[in-house]
Amino acid sequence: MKKHNFTSGPAILPPSVFQQAAAAVTEYQNSGLSILEISHRDKLFLEIIEGAQALVKELYDLGNDYEVLFMQGGASAQFALIPMNFLSSHETASYIDTGVWSDKAIKEAKLFGNVSIAGSSKEQQYIFIPKQLTIDNNARYLHLTTNNTIYGSQFHYIPETNVPLVADMSSDIFSRPWDARKFDLIYAGAQKNAGAAGTTIVIIKKDFLKTINKSIPMIFDYRKHADNQSLYNTPSVFAVYVSYLTLQWIKAEGGLAEMEKRNKTKAELLYAEIDRNTAFRGTVAQEDRSLMNATFVLNNAEHEEKFAALAKAAGIVGLKGHRLVGGFRASLYNALPLESVQVLIEVMKDFEKQTQ
Repeated sequence: MKKHNFTSGPAILPPSVFQQAAAAVTEYQNSGLSILEISHRDKLFLEIIEGAQALVKELYDLGNDYEVLFMQGGASAQFALIPMNFLSSHETASYIDTGVWSDKAIKEAKLFGNVSIAGSSKEQQYIFIPKQLTIDNNARYLHLTTNNTIYGSQFHYIPETNVPLVADMSSDIFSRPWDARKFDLIYAGAQKNAGAAGTTIVIIKKDFLKTINKSIPMIFDYRKHADNQSLYNTPSVFAVYVSYLTLQWIKAEGGLAEMEKRNKTKAELLYAEIDRNTAFRGTVAQEDRSLMNATFVLNNAEHEEKFAALAKAAGIVGLKGHRLVGGFRASLYNALPLESVQVLIEVMKDFEKQTQ
């Protein structure tokens, strides 16, 4: 039976990426070696990582005033590395608190300096994106999480600010055109839209890098990684390769404009059914609904097991909501085909008929 993968991450990848990656595990480009065993100093891998870095810049229309790094530790490591590099004990950073991951980033920043909350929806269970922000004009930077995987909300605007702008784009990077030049630092765990788990993309404006003015252990210093083209230590070779393949696929399919078109189509269809169907209701303010993670609950929670069983019988996997919020979550990442959304909608319609 065909599976319809709505998992939040590690998430669905394009079939062509699986095929190319699988072939490379056996042998990469007639080298007699697997991609798993080539040296990160080998010309073959240098072509991969340099190609991936170039594609990141091309997709976001960035020039040589930005560095693209491939690092390890996931977005969670960046929660600490950003203040470790840019925030001193006497300085303040502003954060917008819109979910679990932004809350974790805030906690890490407090280990290095002061934090001011520019906006928060925490008291309202993170069901909306704050629009009225109070940004410290002397802040070292303003940090936001563009898409909230757990709660299903998403920024549909870029905050106007005079301080450096930092964004965690782990779950919506490369899903839509976005003015990346307005950001001084963007980071994302690759395992949603940009590849497999194991590498993290960090995009940093060179002028922002120059503002680091303290001693940091070299392995945690962005400057050291930039100076060594992400090769200061052994990178996650296979994960970087899968990211390279995924970025090539995005470009070949029509780039970010095409990704956004497809993602809007999928999201609009699903949200329309959630709103129409008497058995379900959405959990996030409509204007802030995510194109990547649609969250919803049953009007009668006693029927959750029944709906889950129907979904499973249809080949749907990964639909269960995060343990903190319950309900259901359909992740609609770039590689998820429209067909999968249509199957889910049919299951929702059948469930409605069975429970009326």
